[in-house]
Amino acid sequence: MTHTQAPWDIVFIHADIATMARGRYNIIKDGAIGVAQKKIQWIGTSDKLQASPGPIADEIIDCTGKWILPGFVDCHTHLIWAGSRSNEFEMRLSGASYEDIAKQGGGIAATVAAVREASEDRLFNIASRRINHFISRGTTCVEIKSGYGLDLENELKMLAVADRLAQRFPLHVSPTFLGAHALPPEYKGRADDYVDLIINTMLPGIKNQGIACAVDVFCESIAFSIEQTKRLFTAATDLGLPVKLHAEQLSDSGSAALAAQFNALSCDHLEYLSLDGAKAMAHAGVTAVLLPGAYYMLKETQKPPVEDLIRLRVPMALATDLNPGTSPVHDMATVMNMGCVLFGLTCEQALAGATINGAKALGLDKQKGSLETGKDADFVLWDIDAPADLSYQMGICCVNKVVIAGKITYNSHGLT
Repeated sequence: MTHTQAPWDIVFIHADIATMARGRYNIIKDGAIGVAQKKIQWIGTSDKLQASPGPIADEIIDCTGKWILPGFVDCHTHLIWAGSRSNEFEMRLSGASYEDIAKQGGGIAATVAAVREASEDRLFNIASRRINHFISRGTTCVEIKSGYGLDLENELKMLAVADRLAQRFPLHVSPTFLGAHALPPEYKGRADDYVDLIINTMLPGIKNQGIACAVDVFCESIAFSIEQTKRLFTAATDLGLPVKLHAEQLSDSGSAALAAQFNALSCDHLEYLSLDGAKAMAHAGVTAVLLPGAYYMLKETQKPPVEDLIRLRVPMALATDLNPGTSPVHDMATVMNMGCVLFGLTCEQALAGATINGAKALGLDKQKGSLETGKDADFVLWDIDAPADLSYQMGICCVNKVVIAGKITYNSHGLT
């Protein structure tokens, strides 16, 4: 097959390509990708282009043997926050638990106070630095949760910042409403009343603003119960909003099975996921999002049941869980290494988790996460010898160029 259509906007030639279609490397040696109208129009071997009788593109990029992989899809972040919680890191090093810190007014409550005090502009400026770093490390799609406002005004403020980030930066932003992240201080001892506030005031306000793609809940003994989560999921579903869940992180509550009943996009964390919960996720097509950064930072010992998830063919995504308290991780390649070393994933499974399965966790796998014709032209040129290098090497950035929506938006010299 030769190139016979009108010239593309840009073509990348002489690259080794791992398409990650169907979650496998699917390597094309000496490959080429033709891009037009922000989409991948053609992908194949470079020699198929050499017989073309006319110009093949307005711009030709000779990749000189570099690797092209799909851009990272970071499907779980809490990227917008103010303040620092490094003091809590020191507390944990001295033996304090997650619950101990929360009971002393730390944890999520500390960040809520900082976010409520910060202006929208300040939050935007802080988050912009994080977004710039994400792009420079190969992330082309990111989910951003609210959840540090815990009232309608400040939750909307966070989601407005997420929207501004989407307008300002080239990567795709998928905003999630996480009003049920923790109990705000003014509702101490009145969890059901706060759930009523979310259902009756916050969710309709979020829906009317149209600035959230999904609704998340933290279902755990230190957060919200199964019964409260079911009420929240029912209200969100009635409004036509997809749901996802922080599930089974600190205990087996059965929340993953509940999420499956609501056809959740994903269940995230899952260290204490039961076999029954995994089976329910498999039956409902729910993606498992593994967050090894939090596992590492909290010195957990209970691993997610990776073998069960593989056997049941539950897609496994990886994400940074970037947040100020339990996963201050800013790099998807580091997460891939953790997924391999801590959870026993293969390098191929880790890359699938950071690309196509991350897209599945956001409901975006028809557009993103793999290199296939018709999909968004979001990919990264890497100075590596093999895809496994991304999981193997640590502390070095091998990004050469980042392409988002068919445009080179970053190269090794900086943002374009």
